Amino acid sequence: MLRWRAVCGRVIGLLLMIVMGCVNASTRTPPVQAGVQVVPNEAARRVDVFVDGKPFTAYIWPESVKKPVLFPLRTAQGTIVTRGYPLEPRAGERVDHPHQVGLWFNYGDVNGLDFWNNSEAIKPAERNKYGTIRHARIKRVASGKDRGELEVEAEWLAPTGRVLLREETTFIFHAGPNLRAIDRITRLTAADERVVFHDNKEGVLGMRVARQLEQPSDKAEIFTDASGKATPVAKMDNTGVTGRYQSSEGKTGDAVWGTRGSWTMLAGRIGAEDIALAILDHPRNPGFPTYWHARGYGLFAANPLGQEVFSNGKEKLNFTLEPRQSATFRYRILILSGKTNADNMESRYRSFIGEVQ
Repeated sequence: MLRWRAVCGRVIGLLLMIVMGCVNASTRTPPVQAGVQVVPNEAARRVDVFVDGKPFTAYIWPESVKKPVLFPLRTAQGTIVTRGYPLEPRAGERVDHPHQVGLWFNYGDVNGLDFWNNSEAIKPAERNKYGTIRHARIKRVASGKDRGELEVEAEWLAPTGRVLLREETTFIFHAGPNLRAIDRITRLTAADERVVFHDNKEGVLGMRVARQLEQPSDKAEIFTDASGKATPVAKMDNTGVTGRYQSSEGKTGDAVWGTRGSWTMLAGRIGAEDIALAILDHPRNPGFPTYWHARGYGLFAANPLGQEVFSNGKEKLNFTLEPRQSATFRYRILILSGKTNADNMESRYRSFIGEVQ
């Protein structure tokens, strides 16, 4: 009898161990995956990008935004460098230009349609003047030790739903000590009609930065788009506002706007972290070297196609694609933690043009 009780005791003990193991397994935090992880979630209309389990950015296509964007962008320390408004407003930031969300790629005049300024703020009676970029599908995702990749397709649509351009974009997400970077390689193909990118200041690769990375300004301003719509930008308290532009050609501050260069960086500080953002142009891009549509209020954009506007009529491009003709745009966006300088940026630029063909 005693032997039977001992056997039963051991069996019950084993059963308890199994049950407790199952409970612990169900509540245990899953291990953090090292490297760059690219995680699609089509039901939520997003693809998240993590570095060592921590968020870096996300490719999103919410119905409230008229093009797919990367939002938000973070440094290697986790600091958000893009404006939150209109998706995730933060106290003390500007609430102008609701179409300027995260990091995006579009243009202000494509066959007479404005893709750049389209947003939920456009009145229904005026929406026939604006184009929309619709995410079509995710082609491929890949994760890795120090880089991840995302390939997507999108369509540039007229208000009637007619496809003007088909877009194929590859994002390459890089990570390293004090470094986050994104290569965006976009191939645009005209559909069944001739597509003209009329020279326009609103384009092409743009990002809207956090308030702290704007350039300090002591006055209110009004900015007018190509269709004549004016947007006031209010005078604000400059406490903690530290940004300053510098281009590859030695231009600084507001003098960068409307000038050409192979790269421009925006350096500043958020809290205790020194940060430098940079956009690098590629020699094989149309319109190289790009003009810079870089505004002190936080719009940081490279526009190789607005040549007549930026040159005061001395140049003219009106970049054109015939039916089924393609063009490819290649950019690298750098997010650096720590102080940097022009020599360092030039070295990084040389690496970029050597790595991306």
